[in-house]
Amino acid sequence: MEKQLSKEVGGLTKKQIHFIGGGQMAEAIIRAVVSNQTVSPDQITVMDINEARLQFLSKTYGVTTGNSQESCLAEADLIVVAVRPQDDLAALGQAVHQFAAPTAAIVSIVAGVTIQKLADLFGAERPIIRVIPNTLTDTGYGYSGVSLNAYATQDQVADFLLGFGKVQYMDESYIDIFTGFGVAGPNYIYYFIESLADAGVLAGLPREQAWKVALENITGAVVMLQQTGLHPRQLLDINNSPGGVGIHGLYELNNSDFAAGLQRSVLAAVKRTTELGAK
Repeated sequence: MEKQLSKEVGGLTKKQIHFIGGGQMAEAIIRAVVSNQTVSPDQITVMDINEARLQFLSKTYGVTTGNSQESCLAEADLIVVAVRPQDDLAALGQAVHQFAAPTAAIVSIVAGVTIQKLADLFGAERPIIRVIPNTLTDTGYGYSGVSLNAYATQDQVADFLLGFGKVQYMDESYIDIFTGFGVAGPNYIYYFIESLADAGVLAGLPREQAWKVALENITGAVVMLQQTGLHPRQLLDINNSPGGVGIHGLYELNNSDFAAGLQRSVLAAVKRTTELGAK
């Protein structure tokens, strides 16, 4: 029974974490939790069909990649399923049924695969946590969206998940929306910053100077919103004097359909997420 429970080391929960799949998102999570010292490398095992990939992960992060799938599953407290939706999830489910402890929790980052599908594959009474990871794992910023089944608790995964960013727990019905809005969110920000820097260059500033100003304005504006607690419209009103520079610029931005275009982008991303999940 002791192997089925989380191990306690130095007063902190020490879980054995097994990754099934060692792709880019799995690596990003491993890199973050090891770098943040949330999880030590000797707590992590990884299995992947690509031997070169396993050698890279072992050499780069010190994780264990040479053990059998059976032994890794038997020792795991958390089993992170990090494969593609089209991979043989049924075979993985059979292996988990055969070798993993009943209390071992499934942490799935497989796009589009619902908790119900995961329960059908890995066990109806097994703790299942569906995670939509953020792509800002190395920064400590960004929310991951997390949904739990009735047998899982936040305590089982909170320390692990917080090792690669922040967490928002939500009903699974919001997961597709969260994916198209929250996880894809950095894409919209990157595009805006690029466009803003280009605008500075178009107006006549050197590229390096325009880039620095764009980044500083983005960072400062976020801090200003957080520190003041004001609505963006209130800060716009403060910055825009009658007939001034700011209001003239904002007028042209309004004419560009910027807000509606951004909103259409989010809706398109949410729609695509739903389509992928239905396949």
